[in-house]
Amino acid sequence: MMNNYSYKSYHNNMKKENIIKYGYPIGIVAIVALLGAIFTSKGLMWLESLDKPSVWVPGFVISIIWAIIYSLFAIYSLYLVNKNKLNQKVKTLLILGGFLNVLWCYIFFTMKSLLGGLIFIVFNLIESILLIKEIYKTNKTWGYVLLIYPTWLTIATCLNLATWILN
Repeated sequence: MMNNYSYKSYHNNMKKENIIKYGYPIGIVAIVALLGAIFTSKGLMWLESLDKPSVWVPGFVISIIWAIIYSLFAIYSLYLVNKNKLNQKVKTLLILGGFLNVLWCYIFFTMKSLLGGLIFIVFNLIESILLIKEIYKTNKTWGYVLLIYPTWLTIATCLNLATWILN
């Protein structure tokens, strides 16, 4: 039987473990989103000066789409942690996808490289397809829900390519 002190100590340790356990995936998604936003903001005026295709997605729509994507990945990550179902391959692909996304923002917006951005968004798109295939193997519902990510990257790749061609 636990005495009152042992119970409090155990309860406090569980709180700390849960904060780390659930905070870690949310923190990673938040860092990716924040870094992407910082790098993107550095090149928005440059982007406005470029010739763009006649079909273009308005900036506020792009922001909403990314907010939805990041929110879904945060929820999915919490789902995995809660169910203890995070396998190494999915974890690696999630981290790689976040890294490639931030890298694309840096190359395209901060370095103002249309060709470099195009090359890296293609890598990001391929990685996102591999990620969704791996997620689908373990959970079909999440595989379908997260299809928004490669779908959006396909659109973004087309816009990146068209902007590169026009400039």
